[in-house]
Amino acid sequence: MKKILLSVFIIIACQTFAQQQYETIKAIHYYSDAISTKDTYIDSQCVLDLYYPKDVKNFATIIWFHGGGLAAGHREIPQQLMNKGFAVVGVGYRFSPRVKAPAYIEDAAAATAWVFKHIQEYGGSNKLILLSGHSAGAYLDMMITLDKHYLEKYNIDANTVAGLIPLSGQCITHFTVRQERGMEATKVVVDSLAPLYFVRKDAPPMLLITGDRELELYGRYEENAYIKRMMMLTGNTTTTLYELQGYDHGGMPAGAFPLLIKEANRRIKEINAAK
Repeated sequence: MKKILLSVFIIIACQTFAQQQYETIKAIHYYSDAISTKDTYIDSQCVLDLYYPKDVKNFATIIWFHGGGLAAGHREIPQQLMNKGFAVVGVGYRFSPRVKAPAYIEDAAAATAWVFKHIQEYGGSNKLILLSGHSAGAYLDMMITLDKHYLEKYNIDANTVAGLIPLSGQCITHFTVRQERGMEATKVVVDSLAPLYFVRKDAPPMLLITGDRELELYGRYEENAYIKRMMMLTGNTTTTLYELQGYDHGGMPAGAFPLLIKEANRRIKEINAAK
């Protein structure tokens, strides 16, 4: 009987999301006009797309940063995150070598600040904002959450991020940042441009997901395992790591999206229950 009731609930839930209407607003400038109009690159690149459920109050939002080595790519709303009951924000940001670090990190912070300050205008809750992204995008969301000074510029406490779900993110100083300094990709650096540098006990809940350690880019699994261990040593108890067997770096998002959605819903339920 319990299995039957569960099946009915899942069917009803799926039908509800399928019937829900969504709207997409494209190319919203997340910097002020005073900044955007003075720089054509910022004006063209520093925009976001907002996909959100219509006529819904207090929905959650996932901010998604695309990958591409901080040097390529395009903002996107991943299809796997659509029609799931929450909003998705796809962020564009500036690329190396046209800009150097920390410009693209600052872009990620500015976009996140825009969501915190404006999502309520569309019906969302600024207490239910989660950050995710793949590869370089995961590096960006870890940097702006673990290093609190990026969001402090906008009077936002990074600890109010509801959850962090980086997919195969670089935890040491990003290889593109090292290339900007003339270093080889195998030269390991951990400094103020590394998420690992900012491990802390009070960080928001973080679900780390990587591909198979034997198939991943460089030592991506090992970096994520190390940041998880260091978070534990600070006393942090809300960092989890999944390794997806059989998935390489480029293919791992396919296996990670179901885990991302599950974690997002878990955090939404947890935060709402605590009200």
